[in-house]
Amino acid sequence: MSKKFGLIGEKLSHSFSVQIHSLLGDYEYRLYEIKRDKIKDFFENSGLDGFNVTIPYKQDVIPFCDEISDRARRIGSVNTVIRRADGSFFGDNTDYFGFSTLLGEVKETGKALILGSGGSAKTVRAVLEDRAFDPIITVSRRGKDNYTNLSRHYDATLIVNTTPVGMYPDNGKAPLSLEGFDKLKLVIDLIYNPFYTALVLDAGRRGITARGGLLMLAAQGKMACEIFTGEKIDDARSFEICDSLSLQMKNIVLVGMPGSGKSSIGRALAEKSVRAFFDADEVFYEKHGISAGDYIKNNGEKAFRLAETEILRELCKKSGCVIATGGGAVTVDENFDILRQNSIVVFTDRDTSELESHGRPLSETLGVEKLYENRIDKYISFSEHRFKVHGINETANDIYNTLFSR
Repeated sequence: MSKKFGLIGEKLSHSFSVQIHSLLGDYEYRLYEIKRDKIKDFFENSGLDGFNVTIPYKQDVIPFCDEISDRARRIGSVNTVIRRADGSFFGDNTDYFGFSTLLGEVKETGKALILGSGGSAKTVRAVLEDRAFDPIITVSRRGKDNYTNLSRHYDATLIVNTTPVGMYPDNGKAPLSLEGFDKLKLVIDLIYNPFYTALVLDAGRRGITARGGLLMLAAQGKMACEIFTGEKIDDARSFEICDSLSLQMKNIVLVGMPGSGKSSIGRALAEKSVRAFFDADEVFYEKHGISAGDYIKNNGEKAFRLAETEILRELCKKSGCVIATGGGAVTVDENFDILRQNSIVVFTDRDTSELESHGRPLSETLGVEKLYENRIDKYISFSEHRFKVHGINETANDIYNTLFSR
């Protein structure tokens, strides 16, 4: 009989644990949203062979474990529970391994800042202590080291965010600005949805190595599977699973000139990749009751861009979709982070001789050639891939084969 495992937590709608364990082991794995007062009943009556534990219950489950590992005791939290043959429960912690994998090899230690003081912060501190970072400073809202006196820690070489600031659905927020941190070598954000948080994107703009938390999730899942099954799994699987999940969760956002075929290519690509499709101009019409072109004629381009950005802000919070943007989305610098936070951005580049200008106010006013000249650098800087449009299905196939045939 196949063994049964799962994940318990308060809110699990955006968990990737089922996908991770489906790639790791041949067993049933399900999500169980429970209230705190039901934890004891879950231990006694779930019938599971083991389960993972996520926030906010990593400390609450400890009293119900008959024994816990030394690492779980040191960190003060349990995120993996196994039911032993005699019916007793053993609690362990795989987050240490997960964060250690995410941290990777570090050539230069020094001062480290941990943002937040919850359970994840304790795991991070344990790893950093073992990696000889010193001093290790915990920054919290009301502690002696807080967000009002960060300037005394501008010499930090590492910042690790363990807070939920910037996590879906509050995309775009950051716990701090990296302005002034001139010694920084690495920024790590444990958040994995969105894939690139505002903090990670801020680091990237400053030339600082930055990582989100998806690899940690995959690595701790790999170790949990080893505990569940008693079988060793190659560490390389963590990276393979991270890559697979990254592709699953990221949107594919199409940018390009008006009339380049973004909407048609997007629909074909969505069908081929079995993803939901959203057209930003169509969503704009549904919300405002007027087309993008007419809105520009009536209210001006500046007003339209502000309204368009709000549409993109909500659309690009989604995961695993195909999204076609308006032709001028790249002209607003703010949209760079919005488009890139959770997406692979693709430039659909169509020859200007094939672009229609009729019914497109900006193309009619400036002319297609001039508009392309004004925007080409933006299209290139916003995008990670560039495809020449040579037919709707053909271009959709090119994009699909490049992104999914790895």
